[in-house]
Amino acid sequence: MHLAAHDVERLSRFTAGCAGVAVAAVGSLSATPRVPPGPNPAAALVPAGIALLLQALPASRISRTVALLLALVAAGVGALALDTHPAAAAATVLAGLGLAALDLRVARSRFRVADPLVAGAAIIALVALVPRMFDPTFPAGRGPEGLMAPAMAGALLALALGAVLARPESGPLRTAETTAGPGTTVRRALPVLIAVPALAALVSALAARTGIGPPAAAISTGAILAALALLGLVGYLVRTLDGVDRRHRQLVGELRNRQEFTVALLQSMNEAVMVLDANHRVIDVNRRWRELTGYRPDEPVRLDSLPLPPEEGGDWLLPRADGTTVPVLATMATIPDAAGAPRAYVATYVDIGDRKRAEVSLGEQNADLREANVRLEAALTELRETNTRLEAALAFKNDLTSMLTHDVAQPLSSIASLAELLRADFADLPEDIRLELVTKIDNNTQRLIKMMNDLHLLFRLDTGSVTARQAPVPLFEVASALQPDIGPGIELDIGEELTVLADRGHLTVVLQNLLRNAVTYGAPPVRLSARRRDDLVEIVVQDHGPGIPEDLVPSLFGRFVRGAGLGLFIVRHLVEANGGSVRYERAEPRGARLIVELEAAPI
Repeated sequence: MHLAAHDVERLSRFTAGCAGVAVAAVGSLSATPRVPPGPNPAAALVPAGIALLLQALPASRISRTVALLLALVAAGVGALALDTHPAAAAATVLAGLGLAALDLRVARSRFRVADPLVAGAAIIALVALVPRMFDPTFPAGRGPEGLMAPAMAGALLALALGAVLARPESGPLRTAETTAGPGTTVRRALPVLIAVPALAALVSALAARTGIGPPAAAISTGAILAALALLGLVGYLVRTLDGVDRRHRQLVGELRNRQEFTVALLQSMNEAVMVLDANHRVIDVNRRWRELTGYRPDEPVRLDSLPLPPEEGGDWLLPRADGTTVPVLATMATIPDAAGAPRAYVATYVDIGDRKRAEVSLGEQNADLREANVRLEAALTELRETNTRLEAALAFKNDLTSMLTHDVAQPLSSIASLAELLRADFADLPEDIRLELVTKIDNNTQRLIKMMNDLHLLFRLDTGSVTARQAPVPLFEVASALQPDIGPGIELDIGEELTVLADRGHLTVVLQNLLRNAVTYGAPPVRLSARRRDDLVEIVVQDHGPGIPEDLVPSLFGRFVRGAGLGLFIVRHLVEANGGSVRYERAEPRGARLIVELEAAPI
């Protein structure tokens, strides 16, 4: 039957308390005056027994303080009798100091200060008590003398044993699971050391009582002690083997638990895991790895058919059992041994198929988005161009409306008023007045016709339907034909041999518009000159007016410059249609120079 740890502790403390009461009682009975007179060490047993009783009671600050004081008093009383009773006094001092230092340890270690003190007191009491046990073996009146009275020695021995039993958590009956050390071994062996001499003395005394001789008594005592020692050794070995077996079963159970936990942890991981030894042989794989690679649960895994992932890790294609691959994020970790050498390897694989598919889908969406952006950009560009054309068309409409409102309304109103006057007073008007009115009507009509022709040409230029039929054109001939139509004040400086490669009708319109522009906005004399420069003919129309304002120069050849003119705009387009160019320069000291460059015709 096994006793619980707290039951053993209560029994041990109860026994120690009983020992304390017994020691105090022996002390009170033995502390009588002695001859010769002097201090009696038996008087120290009373405070020592009470101190042992208080040490065995449940711990409290008051009881421990009183026990400490009584133990010191017992040690002091014993010290006073060192001269008269050295053995008893020394044992009493050691026992008192041991009781006082019962809970004191050396530098926070497992070694108690009380252990050697209590052991010393017990040994002295045992040395004094053993000779008394051999008294029956001696003849009457010739027994051995003792160091102290048997009652005193027994009380000291009981005091030492009670001090050991008062602290069961650190004595031979200890039940706490702490690491045993030298102090524990001494405390456990102390009862045996005390019991063996006493048992030997008892056996010898019994042998002597039976009449056996000393040699036979010694042999029988030795045999009994040897048998007891053998039994103790066998019991120790059995106990040791039983402890080793329990420890072995405990370690095996812990190892099995750890193995089961490791296997459960490995199989429950969401990542595919492969464990390999130092030679890269497969030790184990988890459930997720078999699901990822397509291996059956009972199918062995051969590394020769399964390449290892790269040591640096990263994206990798894991081969499957059916020959396909699955994209994974692979890592290869080394498990070192105590010396740092590779002991095993752990390869982990994370399925990134969804991520790869998402990347492909995202790439396709990005490509579609880029294509849509390109189409949108093209549509926006086309829309901007359309808006630009619409804005230009709106500006052209506004300018054309303004021109028609101003330039068309004026000659029409003039023609209408002159025709009304001529109709109403035709019979009363003189012939010369009628001719003048008809001439003005004709001039305004020609002006309107000219304006309509310019607008028609403008529309054709805007639509790009004007084409040039280039041919050699004598420049002097075309300029001379225009001179009467423009009016007087036109100076010609053109060689008769100069010929340009152009459309004759276009060249006529160009020179006509340039000369009329110079006459209208410049000042006479207006000079038309031409010179050949390499393969080009440079035609210059120069007047002596104020010149063109700087703010109009950038848009000089645009539509409706100066409010209603189309001439310079038509000039630029016709010159460019014939492969030439036109530009403006300020004349010195005053005036404007409009320069046209056309290709010279071969002679």
